[in-house]
Amino acid sequence: MTVTPLHQDRSVDPDLFRALLRRHAAAVVVVTAPGAPGTPPAGFTATSFTSVSLDPPLVSFCLARSASAWPAVSTADVVAVHVLGREQEQVARTFATRGIDRFAAHGAWTAGPGGVPLLDGVLARLVCRVAQRVEAGDHTIVLATPELGEHHADPELTPLVYHSGAYAHLRRTA
Repeated sequence: MTVTPLHQDRSVDPDLFRALLRRHAAAVVVVTAPGAPGTPPAGFTATSFTSVSLDPPLVSFCLARSASAWPAVSTADVVAVHVLGREQEQVARTFATRGIDRFAAHGAWTAGPGGVPLLDGVLARLVCRVAQRVEAGDHTIVLATPELGEHHADPELTPLVYHSGAYAHLRRTA
């Protein structure tokens, strides 16, 4: 194991920080939000999704304030979080691509409560009411309360994960 000293400001070097976090495997989700009146909806691929609380139910995700989806997410009352399955790498890539109409490129979605885009064929989906936004560095942490949820009942379906800079798949061992 290589030990790298902290910077003089007592923080980890940004390149080392990225390298360290690449060792953490994370589920891949697509977060969607309705656009403001007259603007298209927004969606983005994220690996920063996590459960926060069971009582009350809360989830969170993080988004850079420089992201193209930020204007929609910054004002949305409702968002949807779509957990992607192992066969949905192209969906993840589409919603991570800058400068395209992600919804036109993806194609399979419908408008849900509050106009939030709901992607078809995902492993699981939560429709959430935004509870709080907390600025943290160059990102914002969005806390949201799940109001609706659905998932595939097949326990053999596995999520798409991101690890070491690449998409990966889980393999069941038992």
